[in-house]
Amino acid sequence: MHNPLSDVLVGHAHDEKALTGCSVIILPEASPYQVFVTGGAFSFRQVSALVRYHSLHMADAFLLTGGSAYGLDAGGGVMAFLKENGRGIRVGSMVVPSVPTSAIFDLFVGESDRFPDKAMGYEACVQAKGDRILCGRVGVGIGATVGKALGIERASWGGFGFSSEGTSSGAIVCAFVVVNAFGNVIDFETGKIIAGVKKGEGEFLDAEEILLAHADPAKSHGENTTIAVIVTDASLEEWELGRVSIMASQAFPLTIRPTQTMVDGDAVFCATLNRKRCSVNEIAITARNALMKAIRCAVLEG
Repeated sequence: MHNPLSDVLVGHAHDEKALTGCSVIILPEASPYQVFVTGGAFSFRQVSALVRYHSLHMADAFLLTGGSAYGLDAGGGVMAFLKENGRGIRVGSMVVPSVPTSAIFDLFVGESDRFPDKAMGYEACVQAKGDRILCGRVGVGIGATVGKALGIERASWGGFGFSSEGTSSGAIVCAFVVVNAFGNVIDFETGKIIAGVKKGEGEFLDAEEILLAHADPAKSHGENTTIAVIVTDASLEEWELGRVSIMASQAFPLTIRPTQTMVDGDAVFCATLNRKRCSVNEIAITARNALMKAIRCAVLEG
C-alpha cells in the first residue's frame, strides 16, 4: 500500500517455519510520542512514555514483534542498526537509540523453538522502505491470529495492517497495526464478521455470544494483542499525543469484538513529526478512522 509519509520507513522480517517475525517503523528523526494501554496483558521494552515523569518521551523507531517476551530481544537489532546510522541520544562518544517495542503472543503456531532475535530485528531495518508497505501475514503479522474464544484451533489468521488519511488542513495521519486479537474482526462498514472464531468455510461464530454463554476463556492467558502505531506530520504537544492515542483506540471496539479484555494486551502509540499545526480533535478522529481501515486491511490482506 502507498505510504504518503515516505520518509517513515517500514520493514518486515519473519521466519515462515516458526511463524513469527517483527516489523519496524523507523522515523526520520527522533520524535515525541505517547502511548495508551487499553488491554490487560502486555509486553513492552523501552516504553518510557508509560512513566509520567520520565525524562525521555522520544522515539527513533517503533518495533512490533512476535515471540511474546522472548521476541523483545529483536529490539537490540533495531538499536544496533540505528546506532550504525548515528541515530539516538548522544552520550559521550556513543549514541543510544530509543526504540519502544511491544510484543504479541504467537507461540501456539509454527515451530516454537525460534523467536525474533537481534538478527531478525536488524534484518527488518535493512528491509525498511518508505514507498510501499506490505500488509497481511508479513513480519510481526505472520503468526498473528484472531477469534480465540474457542481456542487456537478455531481461530483465523490476523496480520499486519496499514492505512493513511489526510485532513482538511493538509496534515497526514498513518496507522500501522498488528491484529492478534481474542475477539472477532468486524467490517465497520457492513457490520459483518470478516475474521474470527471459525464455524465452517467462510462462516464465523459470534465471540461475544460464546462468552455470554459462559464459555471459559481461561485457555487464553494474555495470548492476544492488538498494537497500533499512529504517526502524523501534525505538530502536537505531549498531552495532545496522549489524547490522540486515547481517541484512536476507539477503533478497537468498532472493529474487534470483544476487545480490550483481560487477555488482550492492546496499546496505541502516537508520534508526531511536528511539521504543521492542526486541530488535535481533527487528528484524533482521522487517526481513529485510519486505524479502523488498517485493522480491516490486516486480516483481508492475509
